[in-house]
Amino acid sequence: MMPIDLVLVRHGQSEGNLANQYSYAGDKRGFTEAFKARPSWTWRLTDKGVWQAEAAGVWIRANVWHREINEFVKKFDRSYVSFFLRAMETAGHLGLGGHWLQELYLRERDWGQLDVMSQQERLTDFAREMNRRERDGIFFAPPGGESMAQLCLRIDRVLHTLHRECSDMQVIIVCHAEVMRAFQLRLERMSLNRFTELMTSEVDTDKIFNGGIIHYTRRHPETGEIGKYMSWVRSVCSWDLTKYSNDWREIKRVNYTAAELLAVANEYPRIWGKPEYLKGENE
Repeated sequence: MMPIDLVLVRHGQSEGNLANQYSYAGDKRGFTEAFKARPSWTWRLTDKGVWQAEAAGVWIRANVWHREINEFVKKFDRSYVSFFLRAMETAGHLGLGGHWLQELYLRERDWGQLDVMSQQERLTDFAREMNRRERDGIFFAPPGGESMAQLCLRIDRVLHTLHRECSDMQVIIVCHAEVMRAFQLRLERMSLNRFTELMTSEVDTDKIFNGGIIHYTRRHPETGEIGKYMSWVRSVCSWDLTKYSNDWREIKRVNYTAAELLAVANEYPRIWGKPEYLKGENE
């Protein structure tokens, strides 16, 4: 069995998040030579990031119930954290008891040659790759980096560990936004279209904010009955609860009839019609 509760937490705002925020607005001030000389795994939290991490800890301690007794969780049965400093620092500021296990598979997506680079430099020096990113979505891998599809393979390894070692436990994982997206894709068995919508959406309710939480559970939120699968999920922005409804949503995993498979394929017009050598047959 999987854990009863799986709580995913995105790290608070990091130095890299702030530099990229400026960059997307056309301001390269964050990408100093000193900043670009440091590998991205060493990015620390900003003051805002520390505050977001502390807010996430407050929400978790007030809203995640212990699996067996009628009280809020004080420490989890198993706690995992990415090797990256911004995730470790976030975990340290959550204010939860227990010990943390570092997990290599929870590291941020590898952006290869596009890592630690302003948006302006990416668009100038890697215009072709940026066009591929827009076109290929989940299957795009930056030069020397990793696609979302490849990231999902890492997360499958984590899910296998949870299934093997954390049955019926309460587990918390502190990691990164795209890692959390990979958990969503694998746990909810999202369609490619829905996943692409989430990755490109500008709507707040589709985003994973710094310090954001995704809580999966096998426990029915009303009856308390524990099922076989992770069947319920809620998303929370602990430092601004108006970002989401914060309500539980039942996970509806997608499956298709043959007709529905063909309907999905037909959303994309054929580039080529009937080959020349077949023309005239059955006409």
